[in-house]
Amino acid sequence: MMRAQELLGRLVATPEGAISADVRIRHANGDYRVITCSGRNLLAHPAVGAIVVNLRDITDQKQLEEQLRQAQKMEAVGQLAGGVAHDFNNLLTVIQVSTEFLLERLSADDPGRDDAMEIRQSAHRAAALTRQLLAFSRRQVLRPRALDLNATVSDMGRLLERLIADDIRVLLDLGDDLGSVMADPGQIEQVLMNLAVNARDSMPEGGRLTIGTANADLDVHYKHTHAVVPPGAYVMLTVSDTGHGMDSATLERVFEPFFTTKSVGKGTGLGLSTVYGIVKQSGGFIWAYSEPGHGTTFKVCLPRIAETGSHDPVETHAASAGGGETLLLVEDADSVRAVSRRILERFGYTVLEANNGRAAVALASSFEGRIHALVTDAVMPEMGGRDLAEALRRARPDVRVLYMSGFTDDDMIRRGILAPGSSFLEKPFSAQSLGHAVREMLDCADR
Repeated sequence: MMRAQELLGRLVATPEGAISADVRIRHANGDYRVITCSGRNLLAHPAVGAIVVNLRDITDQKQLEEQLRQAQKMEAVGQLAGGVAHDFNNLLTVIQVSTEFLLERLSADDPGRDDAMEIRQSAHRAAALTRQLLAFSRRQVLRPRALDLNATVSDMGRLLERLIADDIRVLLDLGDDLGSVMADPGQIEQVLMNLAVNARDSMPEGGRLTIGTANADLDVHYKHTHAVVPPGAYVMLTVSDTGHGMDSATLERVFEPFFTTKSVGKGTGLGLSTVYGIVKQSGGFIWAYSEPGHGTTFKVCLPRIAETGSHDPVETHAASAGGGETLLLVEDADSVRAVSRRILERFGYTVLEANNGRAAVALASSFEGRIHALVTDAVMPEMGGRDLAEALRRARPDVRVLYMSGFTDDDMIRRGILAPGSSFLEKPFSAQSLGHAVREMLDCADR
């Protein structure tokens, strides 16, 4: 970007010349503004005798363009992270289940048991890592309900006082008559925890952490400065610290996965990216404001709803043992299909298997007995799980369906792959969770 002084110098040196450029000018209040200038040297013109310049302040336009560019970059990174997590979940499914089988064969005093236990623990830690990637890419399972943020913040405030360093004061500034939001309480607690830990790390010498809530009615004027936010009624959650702050370069990348300013081994760089994904999947928006030496403020806006109160969902777990039912197992990843078959047969099911949708349809057509349920990967080449289920039900309308995927049910429904209410099992899964899911799906047919 050209300096205003440079533009003026070039105009003076170019008689009858015309120049257009964007320049940066410092305002009287100390802020910098971006101005688009069109200038012409008419010093030699007898009727003018001056340099004529037209100016237009485009600072807000530039800020909106930057917001849009940043949002598009985060969306692209999110898609990449989600794809990596999906493929990795297939590998983790095989590792976890194979380790379970191995542990069953090893006695308590077997020297190889400790190694197998370490493999299982590492697989669990890797699964947690992929869940964070799925959170960033907005592909984790959410169980939303009407939520009072004041109650959530109050409960978390007491916990944070015990977890945050003694030289950091935790202050709550809760708004009156706060509206409800539709969100997963566990995920919102994770948002608060990650933001609080980020604040703690920015205040090594101590300081003040303030968590606030307020109703926010954002109008069209607000949209002019925050292009991605539609006007409407929101509840705003604010987390502020008095730490060392961030420069503009760090602030621009703060939500990117694996980006961290900490030294090697001190953090994964997934805390704030997880926050970003949870907020976005909950229908909300988040911004960070910071300057070096002046602390940092994160603002989270979640859509306000009319409903108040909530009911926790009741979870039931069916027994895993089979009753001799016949299942059609369809999975394009050979290793996942192999371990899934072993699990299901161990639970007493008769298993037919196919490596793609078309092969499954052909197998079902030639099989003369009853197929009680289809257990299928949701995303497969050529014929996906939903198309397969529809094709199978044309000949066998009473067949039950359980979908499996490294993506999540919310994402599947949004992309039109699953119908709402479908039975779904997220990868990576254990032998017991697959057994529970199949048994519960089959028992639903008898209710």
